[in-house]
Amino acid sequence: MISHESDQRATEVALFRYAAAVEYAGANYNGWQAQSGDNVRCVQLEVERALSRVANHPVTVICAGRTDAGVSASHQVIHFDARVERPDRAWLMGGNTYLPDDIALLWIRRVDDQFHARFSARERRYRYLIYSAPVKPALLSRGVTWTYKRLELERMQAAANHLVGEHDFTSYRAVACQAHSPVREVKELNVYASGALIVIDIRANAFLHHMVRNIAGVLMKIGCGEADPDWAREVLEARDRRKGGVTAPPWGLYFVDVGYPEVFDLPRSSLGPYFLSAGQTDASTML
Repeated sequence: MISHESDQRATEVALFRYAAAVEYAGANYNGWQAQSGDNVRCVQLEVERALSRVANHPVTVICAGRTDAGVSASHQVIHFDARVERPDRAWLMGGNTYLPDDIALLWIRRVDDQFHARFSARERRYRYLIYSAPVKPALLSRGVTWTYKRLELERMQAAANHLVGEHDFTSYRAVACQAHSPVREVKELNVYASGALIVIDIRANAFLHHMVRNIAGVLMKIGCGEADPDWAREVLEARDRRKGGVTAPPWGLYFVDVGYPEVFDLPRSSLGPYFLSAGQTDASTML
């Protein structure tokens, strides 16, 4: 006679955990997260469908940080559990075979069960790209945010300095943000030029809904001379989203890196997006 405990052990299925990095152009998607509705395209579902075909069973993926509609990523990190163990290259090449052209797996590797793409992350990094020129760009129309206004980097950086550190970012998050606390620690916030592009490069322990786009909107207003650099601090101290100005468009926002403890030994990202000049992509390194 087989005991209930033995029967339960017999029916248990071993799971193998894998981590991966995903690159995607967000223009054609309604964000990362899977949503209800057959006609809603999202990055998560595309990745899950591809990996499920390789695994030959349904696969659910967890990401380091959910991105909004239109937002892209050069190094989004995910993890998933599979009932089958396959070589890392088989997951990578097989997964990419089934993905659309605007989504790609960069690497996949087996990880310890303690690894969690979201909860193991210590920090995230975004870059917001602004094309400041009299004429709109055609080739990167959904890859950058265009403004005909001339932006002054010195003014934008002076404003950005007010936001570095641990603060209550209520004024810089969406009204519908569901985070329990508005407090976040911005570890680094730099503004610099890369060719014709202006780059807002921000690293923090975590981000609130629309936080980077709201910061970008404030910095752009200050950069074109419509507000003083101290306005960024005044908006922060107000703790009122109504004081924060417009939310910048999603075009030009990229999720570019995630920081994890070294014990997980994950590949480091080549800070993107890839079309930035090589001299600027390493202008500010993650600690």
